[in-house]
Amino acid sequence: MFASSEARYNQWVRDHYRFLFRSAWALTGSRAMAEDVVQDCFTNAWKCRDQLRDPALARPWLFQIMRRSIFRHLPPCQIELGEDGEDSRAAPDSGIDDRLDVVRALARIAPIHREVLVLHYFDDMPTAQIAEALEIAPGTVLSRLARARQALKAAVTSPAAPREEAGHSGNVTALKRV
Repeated sequence: MFASSEARYNQWVRDHYRFLFRSAWALTGSRAMAEDVVQDCFTNAWKCRDQLRDPALARPWLFQIMRRSIFRHLPPCQIELGEDGEDSRAAPDSGIDDRLDVVRALARIAPIHREVLVLHYFDDMPTAQIAEALEIAPGTVLSRLARARQALKAAVTSPAAPREEAGHSGNVTALKRV
């Protein structure tokens, strides 16, 4: 018996919603923005579901789509050039739950580091799948994880420190939206 398209979509959402929502919330720092991003992600992914080569890789594929959706939701003034030359976004200043030190510390580290920490620790994604999701080499994932742990440790131990004091250089170049 074949399931309807609606039933397959609903099952897909049930299987992946929590993963995407947790990731989006940790990356954006805003529950409302995370909800919007995840809705856009599912809409775009369902339209292009025939492009998913391997159903076992659905989470990294959905994470890529969700990550791009975050980029579209952030205002252009929050686009930055990351430490290794990648387009990354600054963390929003509001929407973080002040009672959670780790979440506040995550908001103060570079987005490229935040992504690998969220995928590795929040979502229990293996290195190979993180590499697939971020479209980088597995060795790059490991080096980003090491740098991210250092940056998070610095951000947690000095909670009042601005981003520059938490291990980030002040020479971040803003990009223009194309």
